[in-house]
Amino acid sequence: MSATHPVKVLSLIPPMTQLNTPYPSTAYLTGFLRSRGVEAHQADLALALVLRLLSRSGLTQLHEAALSQPEPLRSAAVNFFLDHFSHYQQTIDAVIGFLQGRDSTLSHRMAGRGFLPEGPRFASLEAFDDEETGDPLGWAFGSLGQHDRARHLATLYLNDLADVLRDAVDTRFEFVRYAEVLAAAQPSFDPLAQALAAPHNLIDQHLAELTLAAMTQHQPQLVLLSVPFPGSVYGALRMAQTIKRHHPDVRIALGGGFVNTELRELAEPRLFDFVDFITLDGGERPVLCLIEHLQGTRSRTRLVRTFVREQDRVRYVHWPEPDIPFEDVGTPTWDGLPIHQYLSLLDMLNPMHRLWSDGRWNKLTVAHGCYWKQCSFCDVSLDYISRYETTSASTLVDRIERIVTETGQTGFHFVDEAAPPKMLKALAEELLRRQVQISWWGNIRFEKTFTPELSELLAQSGCIALSGGLEVASDRLLALMQKGVTVEQVARVTRGMTEAGILVHAYLMYGFPTQTLQDTVDALEYVRQLFENGCIHSGFFHRFVCTVHSPVGQDPAAYGVELIPLPPGHFARNDIGFIDPTPMPPGVDHDRLGEGLKKAIYNFMHGVGLDQDVRGWFELPKGVCPKPTVKRDRIARALRA
Repeated sequence: MSATHPVKVLSLIPPMTQLNTPYPSTAYLTGFLRSRGVEAHQADLALALVLRLLSRSGLTQLHEAALSQPEPLRSAAVNFFLDHFSHYQQTIDAVIGFLQGRDSTLSHRMAGRGFLPEGPRFASLEAFDDEETGDPLGWAFGSLGQHDRARHLATLYLNDLADVLRDAVDTRFEFVRYAEVLAAAQPSFDPLAQALAAPHNLIDQHLAELTLAAMTQHQPQLVLLSVPFPGSVYGALRMAQTIKRHHPDVRIALGGGFVNTELRELAEPRLFDFVDFITLDGGERPVLCLIEHLQGTRSRTRLVRTFVREQDRVRYVHWPEPDIPFEDVGTPTWDGLPIHQYLSLLDMLNPMHRLWSDGRWNKLTVAHGCYWKQCSFCDVSLDYISRYETTSASTLVDRIERIVTETGQTGFHFVDEAAPPKMLKALAEELLRRQVQISWWGNIRFEKTFTPELSELLAQSGCIALSGGLEVASDRLLALMQKGVTVEQVARVTRGMTEAGILVHAYLMYGFPTQTLQDTVDALEYVRQLFENGCIHSGFFHRFVCTVHSPVGQDPAAYGVELIPLPPGHFARNDIGFIDPTPMPPGVDHDRLGEGLKKAIYNFMHGVGLDQDVRGWFELPKGVCPKPTVKRDRIARALRA
């Protein structure tokens, strides 16, 4: 390209990310590039693919694929779909329209349980059947909540169809974690290479057609593929493959959260058969440099945080150039994304998790990075955590007002790792001063700065929910994690939030280094008391995973564990196994304990079992599970104090 030739940029969201709202990376980059005078466009092919698959014509093609499968190999989901195909065809467009918010009155028929074909996914409702009323969803939606009830049933209906796509077309298909196993912590590129060399299946064909349509519409010279999760890598590379085949002169760059965490030591040249550049961390500066390079005003040796291939070897190029300050990244734009076509699903009945899939949220960042950046389980060494920058509350509210004007939506999800309390206070005051009416939620640390007075201020500004990490609810382990909070402090902070009318969700963890069976039992007792005393409404236990970029991964001896060497390979490196010599009773391990933790918290969220001995949630041999050392009124006393 000549030095004066403008470069048109197209940012693409590959399958699969979220179906209820656009993943924000392309909105950020498109808004930033336009602020710098670059002609930039964006498209969400994840949503486009799902809408094409879940349509009358898409189901006709799925029906043909299912019929071609040998009968003995058909799953229950496939057989049900074939038996009720006409029913699915009659209802699919109406269901999609309802979930897009275009036909709310359909909820009356849908909630009545006679409108939809009810495949295997609906069997889960039997677990909640109320013997007195015969209503399996009465506990969740009561006599009202008809619209939510209908959306939950419609979501089960779509999940049935996703199972058919998985069982009849592509065994790796899921609405979020599509072909995740090919990329997540995968040291070898071989599984991806083999999958990408295989003939196109029905899903691949649709994705290729959508990719070519986007290329024809926008005619870019540079395509940016954002891969936030392992479950979007396969789709992104299928799209890149199509672009390379039909538009060989177009340059392709790969970036996003997956790249930033798992490909930092990339040495696999075959990946560059699909893309030309791979960039790390914040994309603003690297992409500007790529544009200048394609215009002929910057040499290849002066790219920033960019992998390239040279003579069949991967080379990392990083010209020392400052990042774009957070103050100057501009306002995200959703122009070009079909914001009225996203699907407002209601999959999980966890009140916080439903926010992820319920409604279309404008995603915005209060600050770049994390102001705490000390937690030992977190990737604190990486840019998205370590580089902490803020902007003024006035600038943030300017961005909020522009986004509301553009989208017509007043709901915001602040996607910070941990939104800083000082910035949230300033933001709330500015929203109130300017009388800007929004609803917002986000993630924080449950630190003592969040006083009851601050919680009340946040609620007045539109805060509806806050989530935070209690992790392992043990003061000993919280100190080892360098979390900077105690269980009693969390109780007081969260109680102030709930009293202000804010939904509070706790992220919880099990299997942290040196965690004992006694630690686990005590942690669950703390959690029980937090629910009992109205401190939290919702929670979720997940298994601790050690990453190579975390303090545990970089100094395992300090946490009493030994790392298991990663297998050889030149592709992804992130999750790493470890050996924890902390003794456990025979036949007891963290996975087995995790089943009890998850069952307990599910019941606690619905007010069930709060007066029971927590040992009853663990299916362990008699006499193995120790009595909690935490007094049953510990949290109540902390709140009174």
